[in-house]
Amino acid sequence: MNVTISGPDGKPRCRWCSAAPEFLDYHDSEWGFPVSDDHRLFEKLSLESFQSGLSWRTILVKRENFRAAFHDFDFDRIARFTQRDVDRLLKDEGIVRHRGKIEAVINNARQAQELVKREGSLAAFIWRYEPGIENASEPQTVSTSPESLALSKDLKEMGWKFVGPTTVYAFMQAMGLVNDHVADCVIRASVERARKSFRRPGSSEIPKT
Repeated sequence: MNVTISGPDGKPRCRWCSAAPEFLDYHDSEWGFPVSDDHRLFEKLSLESFQSGLSWRTILVKRENFRAAFHDFDFDRIARFTQRDVDRLLKDEGIVRHRGKIEAVINNARQAQELVKREGSLAAFIWRYEPGIENASEPQTVSTSPESLALSKDLKEMGWKFVGPTTVYAFMQAMGLVNDHVADCVIRASVERARKSFRRPGSSEIPKT
């Protein structure tokens, strides 16, 4: 099966971005580009956990509602949520009203605070799990990796919830820890350039050229 589709400009893109109208812009401007902002990283981990058992489109179309409900995923604010906030969120029709996932985000916000105290930032910790070139797999052929298994395991040991290895791998794809755009996708080269110029959090190394 062809792994690409022709985009509006006639250039090839990953086939999955044709599955819903919301996917094209997300694919072209976000998916795979490296991220070091702690709130964005926490947001994506949280949204991936909400996606469990659902489609990404369901979450993507509700993303702005999630951001409003969870204060732009500022984990310091979320960590102070109480039962009243849980009750409020369970009544919010703009998000996925799943008690376990809502409570997991609040729990994970508290764990994120502790991690930042130890590591300096969430990003510095997360980017340690970036795969080396020698461990790269063919794009979009796996749903987990040794690195996602390791990150999932370590997060769970710290008390994080809803962070299984498949969830974590999807997070790593989206946040640029791997470039999983297929070889012929027009966006792959843009992502690779962004990754080469990206300064890894917690690293004093000069960006790759």
